Amino acid sequence: MRVLHYSQHVLGVGHFFRSLALAQALEGHEVVMVSGGSPVDVALPGHVTHRLLPPLMMDADFQGFIPEENDPEAEKARLARIEDQRRAALLDILEETRPDVFVVELFPFGRKRFAFELVPALERFRAMGRGPAVCSVRDILVEKSNQAKFEKRVLGWMNGLFDGLMIHSDPELVRFEETFPRLAEIDAEVGYTGYVVSEPVPGAGAALRAELSIAPKEPFVVASAGGGAVGGDLVASAVAASVRLSATLPHRLDAFTGPFAEDTALEALCSLSIPAGESEPAGHIHCARFTDRFPAYLDAADLSVSMAGYNTTMALLAARTFGLVLPFDQNREQRMRAERLQERGALAVLETADLEPDRLAGLMDEALRRSHERGPVDHGIRLDGAAQSAHFLERLTNSFKGRS
Repeated sequence: MRVLHYSQHVLGVGHFFRSLALAQALEGHEVVMVSGGSPVDVALPGHVTHRLLPPLMMDADFQGFIPEENDPEAEKARLARIEDQRRAALLDILEETRPDVFVVELFPFGRKRFAFELVPALERFRAMGRGPAVCSVRDILVEKSNQAKFEKRVLGWMNGLFDGLMIHSDPELVRFEETFPRLAEIDAEVGYTGYVVSEPVPGAGAALRAELSIAPKEPFVVASAGGGAVGGDLVASAVAASVRLSATLPHRLDAFTGPFAEDTALEALCSLSIPAGESEPAGHIHCARFTDRFPAYLDAADLSVSMAGYNTTMALLAARTFGLVLPFDQNREQRMRAERLQERGALAVLETADLEPDRLAGLMDEALRRSHERGPVDHGIRLDGAAQSAHFLERLTNSFKGRS
């Protein structure tokens, strides 16, 4: 089975890594990943190739693409050129690949701004008659200013262009109907897959602790900001809190700014690790931009301090590590999921006021002592979404071929 998988990350890297986890689960098949955000430096498995469209990223408010021209007319012309290039490139990839199944992440439930390339590609694929088009969507949709108009538009595209819908959620935690009430009106085959996550390799956490010379009972904290476009304040607060906490609870902290953070962010973060009255950074704090071993770091950790994005949250659940998470409050998605997981004891939700270093140090101390007393988190959430998505695609593609 040849799979063409389109995924567009516009702010962080969560969409990219969720799509990569799904692609990894399709071992034994040929997967072509198409993305159009800022490039992400990551190793790919042998059965996956990556095609990059001319990149487009959005601002933190999701109000528009990040501009590169000061003159509005010049910027408008630049975007028009990029859209033409991307549309042509995606159609060319479709013709070259001639996939058996076309997976589109989020659209039409999101990424409306990319309809200029996706609608022509989906129409071309449907005309080929080679296989099903499948939408891949997370558990919670962001709220819309005009919900009725949004639902009508989604149903038009879903019922006209798609054959399947994979919902990456555990319905025991979140049902898709809660944020898309007209789910029953979708004609395509619908399936809940469970949450998609790249699970840590067994023993990876213990191996990493040994590699980093972390003693078996030494508390280990990981602070991260996802892609780094937002979340810098959280990681900075975690570093400042760690300096304070080390006086009463010796521990190690590894902090990651994220690959899309400003170039100065790492240097600024390191400066925060210098205790008052001293000239050198605290020896227990280690700062870096990014690691491609993030699941192993969470598996090794006794506590995570992070944003509450889908991928980081699911990686926490997979590692069974307790987390302090700060929802991105531009929309409801992260808070809604995090609060439900908080009810299950899987994590604790931070508020902006909690970022004051002394207050955060107290919360970190409490969470570390909790982890020591209770051990790994027992949450009962389905995390087999990548494997179940692969089964869904195989079954739907075989069914399509049987009808043709």
